[in-house]
Amino acid sequence: MKNKNTYIWPTIIALALAIGIFIGGKLHFNDTPEKLFTTNSKKDKLNRLIDYIDYEYVDEINTDSIVDVAVNNILEKLDPHSVYIPKQEMDKVAENMKGDFVGIGVNFYMYKDTIAVIRTIEDGPSYLKGLLQGDRILMADGDTLFGENIPNELVVKKLKGKKGSPVNLQVYRKNGNKLFNVTLKRDVVPIKSVESYCMLTSDMGYIKVNRFAESTFKEFKSALRKLEAMGAKKLTLDLRDNPGGYLGIAEKMADEFLSDGKLILYTKNKRGKIDKVFATDKGHFQDKPVYVLINEKSASASEIIAGSLQDNDIGTIVGRRSFGKGLVQREMDLGDGSAVRLTVSRYYTPTGRSIQKSYENGNRDYYQKFIDRYHNGELLSVDSIKVADSLKFKTPKGKVVYGGGGIIPDVFVPIGSNESEAIEDMESLGFLAYFVFEYLDENRDDYKQFIEEDFIEGYRVDDILFEVFVDYCLSKNIKMDFYAFEDKIKLYLKATLAEQLFGANAHAKIKSGADTMVLKVMELDRASMIQKEYNKVKAKD
Repeated sequence: MKNKNTYIWPTIIALALAIGIFIGGKLHFNDTPEKLFTTNSKKDKLNRLIDYIDYEYVDEINTDSIVDVAVNNILEKLDPHSVYIPKQEMDKVAENMKGDFVGIGVNFYMYKDTIAVIRTIEDGPSYLKGLLQGDRILMADGDTLFGENIPNELVVKKLKGKKGSPVNLQVYRKNGNKLFNVTLKRDVVPIKSVESYCMLTSDMGYIKVNRFAESTFKEFKSALRKLEAMGAKKLTLDLRDNPGGYLGIAEKMADEFLSDGKLILYTKNKRGKIDKVFATDKGHFQDKPVYVLINEKSASASEIIAGSLQDNDIGTIVGRRSFGKGLVQREMDLGDGSAVRLTVSRYYTPTGRSIQKSYENGNRDYYQKFIDRYHNGELLSVDSIKVADSLKFKTPKGKVVYGGGGIIPDVFVPIGSNESEAIEDMESLGFLAYFVFEYLDENRDDYKQFIEEDFIEGYRVDDILFEVFVDYCLSKNIKMDFYAFEDKIKLYLKATLAEQLFGANAHAKIKSGADTMVLKVMELDRASMIQKEYNKVKAKD
């Protein structure tokens, strides 16, 4: 699977990073607006230019778009993570970082030309009114929501609204060939940043965090408490593909694992002002084994957690070198509904490391260096990671760590083969989910017999479903040696079925059985237990 139709993940990853990693923490900013925005000749020059274009230029020009271009060009000259947020994007950005929105409470696809319900959110408006998986939402308050040319923005606008506001839906239910109307009241719907959690073994919990939003720490604490109630005395914290988010949330999460007084990080601004952040005695998971999973797409706040634990000799960092974002941004309102996220400081790990990659040759070179990781061998071998002796640091226990471009894990796990990674891409890009939705749409009744636990323990993807999937791939011009990866594909199909039938936690539990990093954690944990038993016996002798 090496042709351009199927081996596309490096390009897509880089594009996703360019969009997704521009998120930093919120810090106190001491200067007042009056001090920051005093008049000077440089600002007057820009204002005059815009006025001249407005009033004197020969053609009518949208000066708002000129200003947007100018702002973007200015920020591009600073660093890769200072970014402009146009006013039309502010609501979406704020919603994502807040961690909730007001809507009807469904996960859905635009399947062909219609809104198809994948799952309803438990105790949400649609759930309480009896909407089911596979239902099609055809109309909202008399407005048509199906058809080839229906823009996604219209769909979202019709389903969202003010909390408590009613919306009348026309729904088609394929099972029974029924068309009916239902009125429900919109309510707050969470956008989960703790994507999933489950027990990997009788005493090892697992939590997957996909970003650091306002709600993340609360979600994390809730998941951790539930896992501890199930017997978790160890934790695997999965920060792979996590582009970061709020600095303060990362600090709180790191505090959960560090004892009182331990340094979490410090920041330094252009005036040399240093702010140190220390752990408190509130940490709930101190002195317990923790494994942190990172990869080349783990950035910013994810690196803060990995770096703070690594530098304090706490836990084990497993995976591949992280992205390398050591800059902190603060969001600032520009007065017209738009905003700028401006880099205001650098952060340093407890040993004094800055893990920020160099951006001295501009943004294009900055992201090209990320692409180069896929070609220079460093994702396959830790020996291919270039480090500088001048950026060598030591932890309190003498472990050597490096600054200058990401967190190098304690235990390296190489990326899989092209075809193995292509199966991962089928999942992450939604291809598997789309296939499974189509399959369930025709065979949903076959799965009514299962409850979640029985499905996880007893269901097996048979050869018939596997062959249907192979035919589906071939119909989409996807070619690979499917039979060499039959076991992995079957497991991923089962995990995707579980996600659509039961939710993300069931998916995580099943998928862990073929996850190389999780399997490495299990191997490390078994070795650690054997070593502890050996030490006990030796101490008695």
